[in-house]
Formats: sequence, C-alpha cells, structure tokens
Amino acid sequence: MDDLKGKVALVTGASRGLGEGAARELAARGASVMLVARDGAAVAAVAQGIGERAAAEALDVSDYAAVERVVGATRSRFGALDILVNNAGVIEPIAAIATSDPAAWARNIQINLIGAYNVVRAVLPGMLAGGAGTIIDVSSGAAYRPLEGWSAYCSGKAGLAMLTNAIALETAGQGIRVFGFSPGTIDTEMQVKIRASGMNVISKIPRGDLLPVAHAVRGLVYLCTPAADDLHGTDASMRDDAFRARIGL
Repeated sequence: MDDLKGKVALVTGASRGLGEGAARELAARGASVMLVARDGAAVAAVAQGIGERAAAEALDVSDYAAVERVVGATRSRFGALDILVNNAGVIEPIAAIATSDPAAWARNIQINLIGAYNVVRAVLPGMLAGGAGTIIDVSSGAAYRPLEGWSAYCSGKAGLAMLTNAIALETAGQGIRVFGFSPGTIDTEMQVKIRASGMNVISKIPRGDLLPVAHAVRGLVYLCTPAADDLHGTDASMRDDAFRARIGL
C-alpha cells in the first residue's frame, strides 16, 4: 500500500515503541520519514532497518534550537514536511506530589508539553505556507483524569490536549489537520516502568492484558490519511469502539 507515497513525516520518540512502529508503517506506506529521539544510536539503528526512505537524528525536543536544526535537516533531506507525529514523552517522575523531585517534575513538562510545542512551532509555519499538513499529538487518558503518582505526566498531557485544541482553532481553514491520539495501555517500555512502580491501578495491569503496539500504530497512521478528515480537531482514542471499528479492529 502506497497511500502515503510522496509524503514527508517527522516522528519524535522514534527509537522504540509506538514511535518506532509508526515510523516503520509510514515508510512502508510510501512516506519518507525522519526519526528522532534522544538516543541517537538507537534511532539510527531503527532508521537503518527501515531503509532508504528513513533518516535519523539525535534530538532532545526540549531544546528549541536543536528542534529547528532537525526540522531544517528534514526539509533538506526529503522536502517540505507533510506529517508530524508528536510522540516523544516520559512517565517519570512516578511519585506522590509531596515527595516528588521538583527538577524531575519540571523535566517531565519540558519534554511532554514544551517539547511538543517546540516541534509544532518549528514545523507549523512551513505547513501554513504550503497550505497543508497533518499534526498528531500523542495524548493519553491521563490528560482527562488524575492518577496517583502521575501528577507531572497527567498535567503535561492535559496541557498537550489544550495545545492540540489551540492549534485547531488558530489554523482553521488553512489546510492543517490536527488530532490528539490516545493509544491506550500498550505494551511498551514505559509500561515496564509503570509496573515496577506499583503505584495506581495502571501498574496492576498484567502485561498479557496490554494492547499490542501494532494496534495503536494502525490507529495513528490512519489519522495521516484523508479517511480521517472528519476527525480533525478531536482526540481519537483506541478505547473508542467506533474508532476501532473504523480501522478494522
């Protein structure tokens, strides 16, 4: 299937899990993909495994100057950006507010919220100039309900949900498609850390009950296609039976 042939995508947090899976599927469907993550060696290995349609850069999304550099490198390598998958994120610190580390708490917001803003800020002017673009902000059910020990993560994802709404408002009628995407509790390394914490109900979910990453990848990549146009400005959730039916699950 080459329904994304000719498109150029930037995927953050692409060294493993959902980001890696999304990058692989986007390339398989014809897109050229720039993969970025803080672990440069890991993300380079993923890109090498994908092949000529992929390239990789080490990137800390909390550093705006570095983000601008990578966006420029992506355009130089592949051309104008069509798709942004804003997936970079961390769960730490998992701790009660009263005992949490302020520096770690702030670092979470720097990555999960400010980092997401940084990438949008760097790619959006080019998308607006071209009159088209798709932005997918990877959200979470944690954006809408607090969970014990996750005050930083929940706050960051709640902010990201509002950022997604703001992008939709400010770019209305200018060719920009923007979505939140909640992948659900999928079997990733983040879930290993969550289980190890023993904190809140999510940590008690057995690994065997977690959703396959491939299911979430299917949902995310679906949003990159015109079939999802009517979902623009919403938060698509893998927990939504109607959405799952649309993508054949």
